[in-house]
Amino acid sequence: MTAIKALIFDFDGLIVDTELPDYESWQQVYRQHGCELQLQSWGQIVGGTGASDFDPHTNLEQLCGQPLDREEVWISRRKHYLGSIAEQPILPGVIDYMDSAEELGLKLAVASSSEENWVRGHLARLGLYDRFDAVKTADDVKRTKPDPELYFAVLGELNLKADQAIVFEDSPNGVNAAKAAGIFCVAIPNKVTAQLKFEGADLQLNSMAEMPLNDLLSKV
Repeated sequence: MTAIKALIFDFDGLIVDTELPDYESWQQVYRQHGCELQLQSWGQIVGGTGASDFDPHTNLEQLCGQPLDREEVWISRRKHYLGSIAEQPILPGVIDYMDSAEELGLKLAVASSSEENWVRGHLARLGLYDRFDAVKTADDVKRTKPDPELYFAVLGELNLKADQAIVFEDSPNGVNAAKAAGIFCVAIPNKVTAQLKFEGADLQLNSMAEMPLNDLLSKV
C-alpha cells in the first residue's frame, strides 16, 4: 500500500463557504427582476468553469427578454457578495485536518479554479497561506476543473504520484477533476452543492469534523 504524503484542498466552498454567498447574491439580482436562479443551472459552474457555458448575466437577460446594465449588476452584486464572505468562518474540521496533517508530516496544498489573487488573498486574510506547501489556481493552468490539469500541477509541484495524495472537494466539477487525475477524492458538499448529484467520489462526508484524519487515512 502506497503511503499518503499530501492533502490537497479545494478553496471555495471547502475551506470557506464562498459558494452560498455567491449564489445568494445572484439570486438577489434575479429576484429584483422577478426571476429565479435555478440551483441546477448554477451548479453547472460551481467548482470550475470548463464544464458549462452557463452565464448568469446572459441567462437573466434571456429570462427578462431584454439587455441589462451589466456593470451596474456586477457592482451591486459584488458588494453584497464580498460583504457576506467577510463574515464566513473557516469551515468545521479544516484546521483540525491541517494540524493533524502537519503532525503526521504530510504536505498541504490548494488546487482552485479561482484566480490567484482571490485564493491567495483570502488564505492570507485567514492566516492560512503560509501553511500550504503548494497553491495552484486558474492562473497556473490553461483549463480549470473538471479538467484535471490543476491536480497534475499540484502533484508536479510536490513531486508526488496520484496515489500519494488525498483530495477534498465540495463540487461535482472538483470531484471529476480529482478522479480524472487518478487521486482518491473525498466529497464534502456545502449548503449549495449538497443539492447536486455527486458521482465518482471515493468517500462523502458532511464535513471534515465528521471524521478525524487518522480515521480517514485508514479508509484510503
